[in-house]
Amino acid sequence: MDIKVKRYYLLKQRQKETEKELAALREEITAYCQDRGISELESGGYTLKLVQKNNKEYDDDKLYEVLSDPEVWRLLSKADPAKISSLLKLKVISEETIRPAMSLKPVQMLLVDKK
Repeated sequence: MDIKVKRYYLLKQRQKETEKELAALREEITAYCQDRGISELESGGYTLKLVQKNNKEYDDDKLYEVLSDPEVWRLLSKADPAKISSLLKLKVISEETIRPAMSLKPVQMLLVDKK
């Protein structure tokens, strides 16, 4: 078991280092593209796209105000975007009802594919 614990620890350390390096590279690449006003790039056999996306975030208190029905709130218990999305798809709640409790957070995605 000792060897498995050691291996797990080493892999977790490598994962942290990899995530740190990925974050730095992502920041450098997005800054490069933003400075040049480009959202697509071909480089060294790879294609790169910067995609703007809005993530929905919900405020627990405001959400409770607009969804004060105890049965609906019981399904949520807190503002969980995945559960809210499911309830919207099932038409248990409507987007108009929860709009006051929702804010959009812009997120820039970096997509890189090999040509």
